[in-house]
Amino acid sequence: MYRVFEALDELVAIVEEARGVPMTAGCVVPRGDVLELLDDVRDAIPGELDDAQDVLDHRDKLVGDARDHAEKMVSTATTEADETLSSARGNADRILADAKDKADRMVAEAQAHADQLIADAEDEAERTVSDARREYQDVTGRAAAEADRMVEAGRNAQERAIAEGQAEQERLVSATEVVQAAHAESARVIDAAHAESDQLRTDCDLYVDNKLAEFEEFLTGTIRSVGRGRQQLRTGSGVPTYDDPDDRRPNRR
Repeated sequence: MYRVFEALDELVAIVEEARGVPMTAGCVVPRGDVLELLDDVRDAIPGELDDAQDVLDHRDKLVGDARDHAEKMVSTATTEADETLSSARGNADRILADAKDKADRMVAEAQAHADQLIADAEDEAERTVSDARREYQDVTGRAAAEADRMVEAGRNAQERAIAEGQAEQERLVSATEVVQAAHAESARVIDAAHAESDQLRTDCDLYVDNKLAEFEEFLTGTIRSVGRGRQQLRTGSGVPTYDDPDDRRPNRR
């Protein structure tokens, strides 16, 4: 009899710990373990109880039918639970795979877009710097050439004025009655030549300064444009925008 009670306690523990079937009051129990415990109970029942078999036949029939019904319900519930669990697991795996694929595509697209933005910004920066370097060389070259031309013109004018003054001075010196006037006129011509040379040098310096100021403004605008592009790349605010370098280039004369 001790084994009977022990087996019944194990059966109670199995039922209490069994996994419940969703949306029903049933549960899923291991059939093999339950049947094995029931066989143990049946084998452990003392032989003296066989005498009461006739009295309990009707009751045992009811219990057997109830057991068969319970087993069918347990089997059906187990099958439905397995199918539900398998379907839920399949749906979860499919949803997870779709989410992972979508996340991978979004990451790849974002990386490609970021790489394109960086490449475009680098190309624009290189092009802007190259244009600025060419413009600087062009402006400085033309300014140097213009300065050399104006200095040369001033030097030629000064030499021509000095030569004319000296010739005039020599002509006037030959006439004694106009020596003093000749000296005065010679000094005036020489002073005028010096003044014209100084004016030409001043005009040349002013022209070079204006050209360098225009180029400085162009470089400042270019640096601001590159700075804004880099800031937009760092903050992810969209495709960088750059000012048109042609709008900021100095006017060529």
